[in-house]
Amino acid sequence: MAYAKVILLQRVAKLGGIGDVVNVRPGFARNYLLPQKIALRANEENLKYFADKKSQIEAKNSETRLDAQEIAEKMKDLSVVLIRQASEKGHLYGSVTGRDIAAALKDAGFTVKAGQINLNSAVKLLGTYDIFVDLHPEVSVSIKLVIAKSEEEAQQQRQQIPVDSPGSA
Repeated sequence: MAYAKVILLQRVAKLGGIGDVVNVRPGFARNYLLPQKIALRANEENLKYFADKKSQIEAKNSETRLDAQEIAEKMKDLSVVLIRQASEKGHLYGSVTGRDIAAALKDAGFTVKAGQINLNSAVKLLGTYDIFVDLHPEVSVSIKLVIAKSEEEAQQQRQQIPVDSPGSA
């Protein structure tokens, strides 16, 4: 299997940090890393370009990380409510996706892309969930997602105190 060598322009989880030269599958480089401007092909010309621009790239990354940390502070205690139709047993008719959560966050005043919502699997039940939002490759924040049949039900779910919380015994 042939691999493509690329220079990372930002930190990529499970791959490397800024300036690392890594081997990746050609399709991953061609379809994701290069078009998103996350990496450059590791040829002689680009290695020289990166060496010249390294301090600027690191400064820009530091600036965007600080911006993401500020937004994370504002989002820290955020709770997002989605009203959905569901069966008597609490199974949703359909599922909640990253796009739905991104739209709810936009309504709350935060601009987040669906790809930044870190869902391990589709949400298909009513309830309260802890969802991670990746604001920057190095900054992630947890928000509460409440899925209910009505606003009243959502308020009840928000007010419930976890049984295993300290001081509840």
